[in-house]
Amino acid sequence: MNSQHISTYQQQLTALRASLLAQIAEQRGGVVSRVEVAADHFGHPEDSGAQLASERELEFAMGERELAELSAIDAALARINAGNYGECTDCGAHIAPARLHATPEAPRCIHCQEKQELSHPA
Repeated sequence: MNSQHISTYQQQLTALRASLLAQIAEQRGGVVSRVEVAADHFGHPEDSGAQLASERELEFAMGERELAELSAIDAALARINAGNYGECTDCGAHIAPARLHATPEAPRCIHCQEKQELSHPA
C-alpha cells in the first residue's frame, strides 16, 4: 500500500475518531462524566424500577459499543504508525482496499473476519 493511500486512511480514521469523541461528549452533555449524567438521568423518583433498569442497560451497552469502536480506531492508527496497516492481524494477508474504504478500522481480511464472527457469535 502506498503512502498516499495510507495518508487517506489515516485522515479518515482521525475524522472518525473526532466524530465519535464529539458524539460521546454530546451524549454526556459536554464535559460532564457519564457517571454524572447517569446519576441525573436515573435520579427521578417517579420512574419505575423496570424503566430505570432498562435505561441503565441501554446506557451501558452504548458505552461499551462506543469504547469498542474507539479502541478499534486507535488500534488501526497504531497499525499505521507501526507500518502494518492493511495487513490482516490474523493471517497477514492484505485487506482488500474496498473493505478498508468501507471500514478503515478493520483489523482482519474478510475471510478471517467471517471465521471470527462464526466462532464468536454476537
